[in-house]
Amino acid sequence: MSSLTYDLTLAGLSVGSAAALTGIGLIVTYRATGVLNFAHGAIAMVCAYVLRQCVVEWGWPLWAGAVVTLLVLAPALGVVLERFVFRPLSVLGGDPAQTLVASIGVFVLLVGGAALLWGQGARDDAPELVPADPWGQLTVVLLLAAGVGAVIRWTRFGRELRAVVDDRGLAVLGGIDADRVAAAGWAFGAFTAGLTGVLLAPYVRLDPYGLPLLVMEVVAVAVAARMRSLPVAVLTALTIGVAQSQLTRLHPSGRGEALLQAVGANLFVVALLVAALALPRVGTRDALPRTATARVPTPQGAWIVAVVLFLLPLGFAGSDLHTSVQVPALGVVLLSLVVVTGRSGQISLGQAAYAGLGALFTALLAAGRFPGLPRLPELAALTLAVVLVAPLGLLTGWPAITRRGLALALATFAVGVGVSRFVFAQPYATSGLSLERPEGFDGDRAYYVLELGLLALALLATHALRRGRTGRALAALRDHESGASAAGVRVPALKLLAFVAGAALAALGGGMLGMGLRAFDPTAYDPVRGLLWFAAVVVLGADSALGALGAAALLVGLDAGARGGVAAALIGVLAVLVGRFPGGPYEAVRAVAGRLRPSRPAVLTPLGAEVKQRLHASRRVPAPPDGAPPPQGPPAPGHERGTGGAGGNADPAEDRAVLTAHDLHARYDGFTALAGVDLTVPPGRITAIIGPNGAGKSTLFHCLAGTLRPTQGQVRYGDRDITHLSPHARTRLGIARTFQELAVFPTLTVAENVRVGAEQGHIADPAATARALRLLGLDDPVQDSPAAGLPTGTLRRVELARALAGSPGVLLLDEPAAGLDTAEVTALARVLRALAADGTALLVVEHDLDLVADLADVVHVMTAGRVIASGPPAHVLDALDARETAL
Repeated sequence: MSSLTYDLTLAGLSVGSAAALTGIGLIVTYRATGVLNFAHGAIAMVCAYVLRQCVVEWGWPLWAGAVVTLLVLAPALGVVLERFVFRPLSVLGGDPAQTLVASIGVFVLLVGGAALLWGQGARDDAPELVPADPWGQLTVVLLLAAGVGAVIRWTRFGRELRAVVDDRGLAVLGGIDADRVAAAGWAFGAFTAGLTGVLLAPYVRLDPYGLPLLVMEVVAVAVAARMRSLPVAVLTALTIGVAQSQLTRLHPSGRGEALLQAVGANLFVVALLVAALALPRVGTRDALPRTATARVPTPQGAWIVAVVLFLLPLGFAGSDLHTSVQVPALGVVLLSLVVVTGRSGQISLGQAAYAGLGALFTALLAAGRFPGLPRLPELAALTLAVVLVAPLGLLTGWPAITRRGLALALATFAVGVGVSRFVFAQPYATSGLSLERPEGFDGDRAYYVLELGLLALALLATHALRRGRTGRALAALRDHESGASAAGVRVPALKLLAFVAGAALAALGGGMLGMGLRAFDPTAYDPVRGLLWFAAVVVLGADSALGALGAAALLVGLDAGARGGVAAALIGVLAVLVGRFPGGPYEAVRAVAGRLRPSRPAVLTPLGAEVKQRLHASRRVPAPPDGAPPPQGPPAPGHERGTGGAGGNADPAEDRAVLTAHDLHARYDGFTALAGVDLTVPPGRITAIIGPNGAGKSTLFHCLAGTLRPTQGQVRYGDRDITHLSPHARTRLGIARTFQELAVFPTLTVAENVRVGAEQGHIADPAATARALRLLGLDDPVQDSPAAGLPTGTLRRVELARALAGSPGVLLLDEPAAGLDTAEVTALARVLRALAADGTALLVVEHDLDLVADLADVVHVMTAGRVIASGPPAHVLDALDARETAL
């Protein structure tokens, strides 16, 4: 081996050892708590700064500073985070969305705090804890990995850790102190983060932004290890480190020289992109459900106050006006997060990349340096830049089709880091690149007026995505993705729409920001700012355009009027408190004000009493309460698809398509869930499936509904093979379903929930929604109530009404009586019989054998993935009773 190769290998082992430490810490924390710690890099940075403070500034011995930093501060920081940030989230329900935001909040809080304490300049005098010889670092990593592996495999704590990972609730019932396990995991994770920071600090620039991002780039090694295997993480880190070091020997030439050099120098970023976008998804158990609360309305007059505040800078001058120019531009960027995260419920940590692309493309087009295009005026350049960047939203939109939760967060973060490293840092694009303002708007005041106009257009576009059919579909996607798909919403297309629209808005805001600064500054769009923007929008109200504008004013105003880092620190504090106030600061203030307000009964004036009497006299008769039977003689649902209906054929089921399953097989990791099932669901009949847990009932149901593809066999609807059709496509064909666990959209009203089913089912009859509401007893005044907070019986009716609003030919019901009392079950049975009499084919998976005996026309009994008995309820259930008696 040549001397150069040997030296480069040693350098690569040094870098790989630090990356392996990061992977070990992330995996242990994730396995102990289920949290992917986005603050890992920030903890590393803080520990590196503290060690430097102790040794360089205060003159402590290196060993004393290391002991205090690594054995006291770092573990204590991990325990504090677990106890006061993440344990309350677990107690309050463990919503992974809030956990992710809290983790990012800790990141921006530590970054902002470090900027306040130590400034934003880079330091190059960090003490060297381990000599530059990589063998020492490699020895530390290998010993640490072996020790952790031994503890997990052979100790009582390791057994407790594995138990908590497999099923935390069951582990607690078994007497395991899950909080102690989580605290130990956080303490160890923080220790490895601190060790990573102090090892890297002497060889990279030590600043509040660079080191945290560098550490987070190597999260690829943990993702490649599926957040489980320590040996895989260590081996991956060392391999990438050595490969990256060896690639520095290459000296490519030609037009792609700079890009190829960037790839070679950022191999961990390439690995992050591959791990997040191509490898099997990590964090699938952590899909981010939305908290089931109704949207908090914007206070009256808030928009008037906002307009006044945004007009105030027109009276400013000098530096105040120059600073204010950034606020509308950043407001437009943050509106893109309102569209992506607030409206559609998707996680996007890479919006800074699209903002930067908007600024870069605008500058290139205005300078005449964009390939194949002439020099354009600034406004035309901005417009074309938005058009060019919008389709690039597919970079994050396409992974979102199959990813949710932490998997999507990693994918969008990876795209943001990749764009920052491989586009913004390229000299051919950024060297000497300036950006002038449009002609006639050169002054700060004139340009601010132009920005207000563009901000108004962005607000109108954002508002349009809240209204009408598209707005209701986006809300359904945000509230319950599976329920939206079952209602007929084209979930993949809607996700792509949200990300493309978000990319367009971010590009517009980024171009405006670049014009305001008169230059393209890559650091203004780095991934750390993307995390800060995401946290700011979420904590101030992700679904609120007003919250986005407030966040923009807060971020610009605080950092302009004080030492840099104040805004990040404040947003971080709010983010770590998100578990206690999930509706944002306004909801918290409103709740506190409601508690403090004296509870005195309201007294009407004589005029008010007279108006109240008139309203009561004109009000329609209220809907029956929960459990009461729906109105007698319900109108037929009316199957607009030409399948017949009341008043059509003498037999409503005549000529309707039949849902059939032929030889269905399904396997999970070697386990056979279905073993050759044949089933027919005829129109005008109620078919029931019963059997013990694990019999395959749910698997069969999901194969029919389209949420699971069988490994063998065929599902047909009439003469059409629908085995590979998506759930929303089956809904539009006329196959609707309900869920065992409620799948309603809490931020929509009851009527809007039902209207989604009619709209996505392409029902032309405008009365379809009203008919479904009336059929289930959900008309006035219940229909205008938000779904959030309604009792289970009402929500069951809402879900069924939504399915019926699309006039299905087949209705699949998964445990429809779950959570209902006797009166509600009786009312439900009456509605289902009416639907069957109208010709609808019903399939019911149910454990309530009394309901099955009373309701079904034919019963199928399943055991071990097979149908072992079929026939009329009395015959089948009597045979089962006789068999159980004989046994």
